Amino acid sequence: MPPGGRMGGPIMRGFMTEEEKESAPKITFALIKRVFAYLKPYWKQLILVLLAIALSSVLSLAPSILTGKIIDEGIVGRSMRLLIIYIVASFLTNLGSNMIGVLESYINNWIAQHITYDMRNQMYGHLQGMSHRFFTTNNQGDIITRMTSDIDGVESVITNTFRQILSNSITLIFAIIAMFQKNWILALLGIAVIPLFVIPTRKAGKTRWTLTRDAQDCNDKINGILNEKLSVSGQLLVKLFCKEDVEMENYRSVNSQMVKLNIKERMAGRWFFVVLNTVTNIGPMLLYLVGGILIMKYDSSLTVGDITVLVALLGRTYMPVNSLLNIQVDWMRSMALFTRIFDYFDMPREIENAKDPITPAKTTGRVEFKHVDFSYDPDRQILKDVTFTLESGNSIAIVGPSGSGKSTIINLIPRLYDVCGGEVDFDGVDVRKLDLKYLRKNVGVVSQETYLFNGTIRENLMYAKPDATEEDLIKACEKANIYDFIQAQEAGFDTMVGNRGLKLSGGEKQRISIARVLLKDPALLIFDEATSALDSISESKIQEAIDPIIESRTSILIAHRLSTILAADEILVVKDGEIVERGKHSELVGLGGVYTELYNTQFKKINEL
Repeated sequence: MPPGGRMGGPIMRGFMTEEEKESAPKITFALIKRVFAYLKPYWKQLILVLLAIALSSVLSLAPSILTGKIIDEGIVGRSMRLLIIYIVASFLTNLGSNMIGVLESYINNWIAQHITYDMRNQMYGHLQGMSHRFFTTNNQGDIITRMTSDIDGVESVITNTFRQILSNSITLIFAIIAMFQKNWILALLGIAVIPLFVIPTRKAGKTRWTLTRDAQDCNDKINGILNEKLSVSGQLLVKLFCKEDVEMENYRSVNSQMVKLNIKERMAGRWFFVVLNTVTNIGPMLLYLVGGILIMKYDSSLTVGDITVLVALLGRTYMPVNSLLNIQVDWMRSMALFTRIFDYFDMPREIENAKDPITPAKTTGRVEFKHVDFSYDPDRQILKDVTFTLESGNSIAIVGPSGSGKSTIINLIPRLYDVCGGEVDFDGVDVRKLDLKYLRKNVGVVSQETYLFNGTIRENLMYAKPDATEEDLIKACEKANIYDFIQAQEAGFDTMVGNRGLKLSGGEKQRISIARVLLKDPALLIFDEATSALDSISESKIQEAIDPIIESRTSILIAHRLSTILAADEILVVKDGEIVERGKHSELVGLGGVYTELYNTQFKKINEL
């Protein structure tokens, strides 16, 4: 089965080109063991499936064998009683085989669904534990493909690939045994025809792996386009830059490529059926010819019924042989599918909880950076020897040119990233030694890009505190200067905010975000450019909410508004990842350095507005 769970038809899968072999995953005992580990919890159901497959396969051969008795003992022997008995027996065995097949299919699907359920949960939990860096560097479409089509493909592996191996092997073995019991000469002749399947199968399989792999790559591209261009922010950008036609053409191009690949994949090896049908007709004709010669020329004990049974059994071997010839590549593709999933499972979690995490009895929110270095990649250092202390109850404003490393500094506190050198302490303990949940519960961040879930205001607020009372909500919203707005809405706290909060203005979303953080009640509050993208009226309302908050809480502010900066106990001036100046506004403004330049070009002008 190809990656992404896309099953092809029963054609041209038995051949692998050199390129396929190079691209195929390395099948090891460890990989097989890992795959079958998902079956282990369901071993009882699996045994039932194996028994059902075996019994169904054996019973499915019975009508073919009984056909001989119907002809020889019923029709030729002129026995109505035996004719009826064998016909009824044939009908009942066929019915029994089908009924058992339904039971086997149900249990098999039950197992498959539960395994995919387990894998989805495991994948979602694993992705939830991945670092912030993972989501900023990996393609979102690829992540979603792993969560959806790749894991969905596991169901087909279990319900088809594994089942085919067992069912076809059992059917083939019993069919050949039954053929030899009837007549070894005709049995050998029938078996001699079977290898003719190999030729068309190998010819038709040359391009299948390449086509399915290319189709999956194309599918990843389409997922990427849909996730980017149909997102709220993506659609807004497309509209503002009048790129609808361009994006439509890009999508049409990739979609056209997908159509062509799908057609090629489905049409590849169509000639296989022509050869297959020819071969399936050659076998029975040869059995009739040789069987007739044995009866007429050599007075063999072989009967017409025996020849009919042999022809029927030979027909029952064709599909299992074809399927088993194809199973090598099906198996490789199934392993490729698991390998894609395991690749994600094996991605290390960059931010892990400490083995013996510390949970301090008292939380003050004190922060200390000790000679901190940081870089996203080895070629570009972002922070260099950053050292400062924020005492409990105090506030620090971090200012600097765009791209100087201000947001990176605050991202290191809740361990969205870990330092490359030095140490970040929270309440006197290295954040890497603290319990991760404890740390993040005590750090509240209000970012420039506010994210609200598509739900009610109440649901978005209670995301921070699920057990919050109505009184808690009102107090937090009053402090965030948003309660009057909520009261004015017909549905109050149950007002829908829309996708990403688009039914609200930027200022309203930001104040709800502040209220949400206040409900969290963290020891440290961080405002990361919380008003930079807002109009002056919205900014003023948010500022009215922020000012009393920073007076009563340990706070870090990345700000461009002078009043906010002036309210801080200390100002850190960052440039090129280094703290180049620090102190009060009155101390820094006259130095003629970076702060003076920022004041003259940004802070002073914004304050005058």
